[in-house]
Amino acid sequence: MSNVVIIGAQWGDEGKGKIVDLLSRELDVIVRFQGGNNAGHTIKVGGEQTILHLIPAGILHPGKVCLIGNGVVCDPSVFLAETEQLEARGVDVSPARLKISRRTHLILPYHKALDVAREAHKAGRKIGTTGRGIGPCYEDKAARVGVRAGDLTNPALVREKIEAALVEKNALFRLYGCAVLSADDVYDELMGLAPRLLPYLADVPGEIDAAWTRGRSVLFEGAQGTHLDIDHGTYPFVTSSNTVSGNAAAGSGISPRALDRIIGIVKAYTTRVGSGPFPTELTDPTGEYLRDKGHEFGATTGRPRRCGWLDMVILRESVRLNGLTDIALTKLDVLRGLPALKICTGYEYHGQRLDFPPQEEDGLSHVTPLYEELPGFSEDIAACRAWDELPVTVRDYILRIEALTGVRVSFVSVGPDRDQTIRR
Repeated sequence: MSNVVIIGAQWGDEGKGKIVDLLSRELDVIVRFQGGNNAGHTIKVGGEQTILHLIPAGILHPGKVCLIGNGVVCDPSVFLAETEQLEARGVDVSPARLKISRRTHLILPYHKALDVAREAHKAGRKIGTTGRGIGPCYEDKAARVGVRAGDLTNPALVREKIEAALVEKNALFRLYGCAVLSADDVYDELMGLAPRLLPYLADVPGEIDAAWTRGRSVLFEGAQGTHLDIDHGTYPFVTSSNTVSGNAAAGSGISPRALDRIIGIVKAYTTRVGSGPFPTELTDPTGEYLRDKGHEFGATTGRPRRCGWLDMVILRESVRLNGLTDIALTKLDVLRGLPALKICTGYEYHGQRLDFPPQEEDGLSHVTPLYEELPGFSEDIAACRAWDELPVTVRDYILRIEALTGVRVSFVSVGPDRDQTIRR
């Protein structure tokens, strides 16, 4: 298989972890290129569930090389906790197959404290951040004052950066009525972890290039979803990084010409965690049905997800932004038992029909979804392993998605387990 990018085509939580895990059997190197431990990828193998926040999902396949790129922000304690949990289950997480770019920025205690303090201060204007310090870490990166993984080889530089950062951060903590942090405490905590982190540091672009030289293929694993992109999402209710496929190149240090196949993960309905506009949201028993049957609770925070009908308007925008070559449709089995299935095919906005999202910042909050209705299905599809085994109504739903997006649905997930997937 050629080099592949996996991205979420909605607001995250589409089931990327399962597809990354599935394709990791066929590709050699898996690279995480953006986000931090505000993402959670859930993989179910043989009934056993694994939730990963930083380490690429390909780690569950022996012999695969997993890389954390420069576009990621890495919490050292979370990374080490994940390695310990995986190692306890017999998974090889040695530096021979798990590596962190030296240019990856590190999330430090003041990032997490500032994230929580700011969100609490916003009262009724909360964004819905996870409080993991992701945004403040990306802020320091953009301000050119961040601590990068490679800095751990220079303790004097680390101390200098922490002391400089806390001049500003402690001023903000006082403003928010929070306790200030000690530079010594932050430094001692980080450098106490450094000996365990240093063996994992590597030249990630060089690793990728060396893999290509040996004829190996690479999978680029995104986090969150397209409409949480800092530039192209439903701003300001977005994450702090670029989640679109183009960032697979910048976030891992390779040329975009190397990206051959871009697979958008699409949930068969729509969900969203936290605040922000959601035109097809269902706040009725159908929404509750989707949440309960789909186990729609955040893998990172445990927060209940908002649920609604499939929205083709945002999907068409995802196709345009990412250049999708394929769709992987997930959680189709959750729709079983609903008498009818609705698809939003357009919006009414100020008396006009829109087929793409409005460009105004709050425009999506003022649209009315326009639906087309398809028959539901009652058959159990969990055991289906071929296209022809699916009921006609299910196939019609999938074909309608293809027609409305112009993209082939190449993967159909009919259950949570790794092998409950139909490949077309």
